[in-house]
Amino acid sequence: MRKLKNSELERLNVDEFKSAEKTPLIIILDNIRSLNNVGSVFRTSDAFLVEKIYLCGITAIPPHNDIRKTALGSTETVDWEYIEHTIDIVNQLKSENVNVISIEQAEHATMLNEFQPQANQTYALVFGNEVKGVAQDVVDTSDVVIEIPQFGTKHSLNISVSCGVVVWDVFSKMKK
Repeated sequence: MRKLKNSELERLNVDEFKSAEKTPLIIILDNIRSLNNVGSVFRTSDAFLVEKIYLCGITAIPPHNDIRKTALGSTETVDWEYIEHTIDIVNQLKSENVNVISIEQAEHATMLNEFQPQANQTYALVFGNEVKGVAQDVVDTSDVVIEIPQFGTKHSLNISVSCGVVVWDVFSKMKK
């Protein structure tokens, strides 16, 4: 088995990415402290053709060197917008018939492996602060809360890891 060269990966250029059909997924970052996490979420969003990222509250916005070094240029491809209050974009998206999903450990949460996205539905995935998680008012307003099953002692994943796990899972289920 031979590793592929970068030239063999059939990467889209920026214009091709902008015009490509997007996955009906939106990412909302609720008060993310780590700029490296923000950059990693941009990179994951680029990989799976996410429609848009909303950066909320204290979440830093591009351009910033700490975002740039993990985003690897994806801040130029993925559409993004800053919104001061997370609940405002959640309410707006819900009014546009977007299904809002908080990724959180909560009572009556749906386990990620049990979640089945519906055809022709756009989903907004809310990822919360590294310490406090998704704000309670956002959890209360969400259509669904999804929990990533975990079996070790920590029951805690880095937000960029959580985003990668959830986006891949939902993306793969949408493509079936």
